[in-house]
Amino acid sequence: MIQRIITAVLALALFLPFVIVGGIPFSFAIYILSTISLYELLKMKKIQMVSIPGLVSILLLWILLIPSSHIIVLGNIHISKLEVALLGVLLFLTYTVITKNRFSFDDVGFSLLSVMYIGIGFYYFIETRALGLEFIVFALLVIWATDTGAYFIGKAIGKNKLWPEISPNKTIEGFFGGILCALAVSIVFEMVMPIVHSYVIVALITIFLSVFGQVGDLVESALKRHYHVKDSGQILPGHGGILDRFDSLLFVLPLLHFMLVLF
Repeated sequence: MIQRIITAVLALALFLPFVIVGGIPFSFAIYILSTISLYELLKMKKIQMVSIPGLVSILLLWILLIPSSHIIVLGNIHISKLEVALLGVLLFLTYTVITKNRFSFDDVGFSLLSVMYIGIGFYYFIETRALGLEFIVFALLVIWATDTGAYFIGKAIGKNKLWPEISPNKTIEGFFGGILCALAVSIVFEMVMPIVHSYVIVALITIFLSVFGQVGDLVESALKRHYHVKDSGQILPGHGGILDRFDSLLFVLPLLHFMLVLF
């Protein structure tokens, strides 16, 4: 526990300045974090980053991450992100022929889905920060409150397993405890720094994000269990990899962005 706390504090101290500053420094940090996350995910499938599929995946990821404020970069060469993705599909499929199916159709699907999963989540990290610092802080607080509440309430009174086949330590009591803690934190946040000027809407958004944040965590747990790995990486002692720490946010940030546009 002490190691986890120390790692969390140091990681927060390194990451928060980029969140506060925003702009190009923040985008640069997101590019680094997303690239590490993609490496961790591809490694589960034993796809090397320094390989044709790995390099194509990185290139597709970096293009997908281009913020809407800088999309003119692609506009100047008259190409869209969708067209780049289609080109990537053709390159991957061609590589299956070149390697005589050592790099299979399944590997193509895994690589493309990995790029989409990582890329879309981190892309909306950049886009949500562009909307304002308060929205990123709100998302982070909701996830941290959910994780903290689920852990401590689940440890204190949790008796009914939530999904033992995927994550044996999570409980139904912890699941709802996480939502309640997130609600408490978000209501206080709305008092101090309003984001939608409605406690009812904030509560609805929080419940939605808290639920899907926990779903995001379960998705990564299912991935690790399927590929027989304990953690996505070892870069964060006591926590695992970057993907282990950002799995919930990869679900929450796109949903938060859509809901902010909706409301």
